[in-house]
Amino acid sequence: MASHPTVLRVLLADDHLTVRHGLKLLVDSQPDMTVVAEASDGDGAMRQALAHQPDVVVMDISMPGTNGLTATRGLRQSHPAIAIVTLTRHSDDAYLEELLRAGASGYVLKQSPPAELLQAIRAVAAGGQYIDSALTGRLTASFLERDGGRTSSGAPSDRENEVLRLIAAGYSNKEIAARLSLSVKTVETHKANGMRKLGLTGRIDVVRYALLQGWLGPS
Repeated sequence: MASHPTVLRVLLADDHLTVRHGLKLLVDSQPDMTVVAEASDGDGAMRQALAHQPDVVVMDISMPGTNGLTATRGLRQSHPAIAIVTLTRHSDDAYLEELLRAGASGYVLKQSPPAELLQAIRAVAAGGQYIDSALTGRLTASFLERDGGRTSSGAPSDRENEVLRLIAAGYSNKEIAARLSLSVKTVETHKANGMRKLGLTGRIDVVRYALLQGWLGPS
């Protein structure tokens, strides 16, 4: 049905030249994507993003000078249309939560098979969110374990679920308000009520819930 009408433009940001070279070979081998620029630190990533307007930035976290987390925040504010995939060795929830909060749409581990990164690039370019499959099992298990001990105060309404789904997909309250033609205050209320009913305490919990609902599955 839909062959790829355009080629995805990808920017690679990693301070290791060998890693960038390998990533470039991988990305350029795909018929639907190409590397348009490279950077060795966060400042370089932001400059190259401005110059080349890529569809997706593949961003390492640990880089000299401006790191990947700070650069992700900066890019999210200055270029909200550009999707960001974090590529890192860090598999703990703290890093994942910080990057999701900063505006990353994808989170992939460097130790995972190359197909994970390619799937993440395609997913975030299509407007979705992608979390490495090596992490999703642990996240959902953690949620189920906690969920077993909470008391429910009712199921979320359709609107509350809609807001939670968009939060899990990486949208800010302001973006959700514009998308659903609601005020920011109303979005915040739906978010708070939905999270309270489900016993969720932060964005990482919303992501866990979204994974259980199948909202963040590969597409």
